[in-house]
Amino acid sequence: MSAFRSMSRAMTRGYLRDRMAVFFTILFPLMFLVVFGGLFKDQGLAKAKVVQIGAVQVLDAPEVRAGLDSILKITRNDDTAAAIDSVRKGDYAAAIEEHDGKVVVHFSGADQVRAGTVLRVMESLIQRANLEASHTKPVFSLDAESVEDQSLQTIQYVTPGLLGWAIATGATFGAALTLVTWRQKKILRRLRLAPVSTWSVIGARVGVSVGIALVQTAIFLAVAIIPYFGLKLAAYWWMCVPVVIAGTLAFLSVGLLAGAFAKTPEAASGIAQLVVLPMAFLSGSFFPIDNAPTWLQHVAQLLPMRYINTAMQDVMVRGAGPASVLPEIGILLAFAVVVSAIASRLFRWDDV
Repeated sequence: MSAFRSMSRAMTRGYLRDRMAVFFTILFPLMFLVVFGGLFKDQGLAKAKVVQIGAVQVLDAPEVRAGLDSILKITRNDDTAAAIDSVRKGDYAAAIEEHDGKVVVHFSGADQVRAGTVLRVMESLIQRANLEASHTKPVFSLDAESVEDQSLQTIQYVTPGLLGWAIATGATFGAALTLVTWRQKKILRRLRLAPVSTWSVIGARVGVSVGIALVQTAIFLAVAIIPYFGLKLAAYWWMCVPVVIAGTLAFLSVGLLAGAFAKTPEAASGIAQLVVLPMAFLSGSFFPIDNAPTWLQHVAQLLPMRYINTAMQDVMVRGAGPASVLPEIGILLAFAVVVSAIASRLFRWDDV
């Protein structure tokens, strides 16, 4: 235990004295949280801008106009040529006019998303107007209910993903750079000859990395729950702690593997960056990948960061119970065991 404490103390001091390591493992990811949280905290559905040409009966009814305020931003312009030209320039998603009961929607294919929204809204309004004109009672009705809490904000999706990326970055870079630096400076050789067991060294490295990850988690949550950002934690948010520990172990193994291959700190940093950053994008740390190609989503299922992000989202913001993250924790631990075994076969005490 004395050797373990001494090694842990030495590693912690070495980490705290390395300002670049502190910056890139804690402050750099935190900057992303602050920027993303600030930019998207008030984000909602963008209204489609529409220009109305003259009188349009289906739009002029007060009860209809009130319901459209959350979807369309309607501007009046009686000059047909000018209105259509503004759509062509991209200032508006569509221009709407009516001639003898026929509604005409002029739209530009340059913004198909907003144009499609306008077309669907107008089709719905015209169908409703036709039913009312024919005095026909609708047979079916639609009632849409959100499965998410109405208070759910973007910060609740951003925080787990960025935290998963921060944990992966800290664990991978910490293990890879420590292993390569110690090998270069012959520290590993001295430890091999010193009366210190290998398990004390490994245990100290794991303990320091887990401690740093838990500090990262505490800082992230403390910043995100500030009223300005408005993170609302679910009842079982504390289950993110075992997820963080399992994720740290998984990416420590990745760092050990990178450190086993690399011969210089620069090479170790490059390998770690090459592994962690693409994995963050493919795992949905920065943005959802639901609309990505199917094959890419299948690739994402093989990445350990994906399981960190999914597990933390489930217990931190989606209200899932503790048992829901057990499969993800198991996968992360199994990944750590397999990759650590490979890294141990490639481990070198000295550069040869």
